[in-house]
Amino acid sequence: MAGRVSRLSVELVPSTCWWSNVRSNVSRAEWEVCKNFVKNRSGRRCEICGGRGERYPVDCHEIWQYDDDRQIQTLVGLVALCPPCHEVKHIGRAMVMGNFDRALRHLATVNRWSLAHADEYVAVQLEIHALRSTHPWSLDVSWLNVLGINPTVKDRT
Repeated sequence: MAGRVSRLSVELVPSTCWWSNVRSNVSRAEWEVCKNFVKNRSGRRCEICGGRGERYPVDCHEIWQYDDDRQIQTLVGLVALCPPCHEVKHIGRAMVMGNFDRALRHLATVNRWSLAHADEYVAVQLEIHALRSTHPWSLDVSWLNVLGINPTVKDRT
C-alpha cells in the first residue's frame, strides 16, 4: 500500500475514547457552531466525494490525530461528510450495524481502489485501532479556539 494517496480514510477512534468527543465537551449551541462552520465552508457538500445525503446533506466529522508515544488524542479539524463517507470513517460501527460491505465498496469507489486493496487497508486500520484501544488517552480539543469555542474537557475517568 506504500506510495498510494487516499482521499477517503478510515478513522477508528480507540475504544478507550468512545463517548468522549467534541460533542460531549461543548454546549449544544457550540456544537451548532461546529456544524454550521463545516456546512457553510463546504456548501453543504461532502468535502471528500462531493456527495450529499438524502435526509441530512452532510455530517460534521471530527478529525483526530493520535500521539501514540504520549497517548494524546488531538482534534486537528472538522470536515463535512456525506453519510456514506462518514460511514467509512467509522467503519467499525458499520461492521456492527451490518453495513461493512456497503462501506467497503464506497471506500474502494471513492479512492479508485480494488475491493481487495480496500479490505487490506481496513485490516491494517483495525490492527492500529486494537493497539490504541489498550490504553487511556488524554483529550486535546484546543483546535476549537479557531471557532471561538473554549471547551472545558471533561475527565475521562
